[in-house]
Amino acid sequence: MKSVYQTQSDTPDTGRLQMSVESRANREPIPDARIYISYTGEPDSTFEELSTNESGQTEQLDLKAPPLDYSMEPSEGQPYSQYTIQITAEGYQPVTVDGIQVLPDVTAVQDVRLQPVGAAARWPDDIVIPANTLFGDFPPKIEEAEIKPIRQTGEIVLSRVVVPEYVVVHDGEPTDYTATDYYIRYKDYIKNVASSEIYATWPDAAIRANVLAIMSFTMNRVYTEWYRNTRWFRVASPLH
Repeated sequence: MKSVYQTQSDTPDTGRLQMSVESRANREPIPDARIYISYTGEPDSTFEELSTNESGQTEQLDLKAPPLDYSMEPSEGQPYSQYTIQITAEGYQPVTVDGIQVLPDVTAVQDVRLQPVGAAARWPDDIVIPANTLFGDFPPKIEEAEIKPIRQTGEIVLSRVVVPEYVVVHDGEPTDYTATDYYIRYKDYIKNVASSEIYATWPDAAIRANVLAIMSFTMNRVYTEWYRNTRWFRVASPLH
């Protein structure tokens, strides 16, 4: 099994990381948030401290990254470095983001939303970013028939194409009804899927083609209301 927390020694190239911090309560930027950066897997290896400006953003920080070739062709070498950030701000609950991926010659932008102290918890306190699907070991995707059976009750195909404002992602197997459902903005969902399935170092045409494929797949789920059979993905509300 490939290790996503391997020693980050083969890092002759350089990538960049920038953080953006805002309040989960009102989406306002949080200035003067303190951010501590360490190597993932080495929590005591803090080597940089940053603070956010009035816009809730940090400066771009140059960080070591593996050779560019690792992400351009299939390779046993991990194509990105992994970093962990700890964020603290007065009046907000601290958050740790573990496994931020930094590729060579590109800027990784990590958005973080802090929960005000005393607010009811609706999201995990800390965030663990899994391996990119091109590198990590994951179970095979669930097979599905090209032509799905039509049931006698309820609509199977919507009367029009709907671009959702939110989608609800079921965090578990389709048959696991105890797993949590998360309301995610459609745009954020597309960005998160893209960053998990492709590399930002790829040519522009390849990135655009993959993003369009992700959008097409997502809209197919919305248009056919496939969620009624699986519960793992469904539209929450249309985007007007």
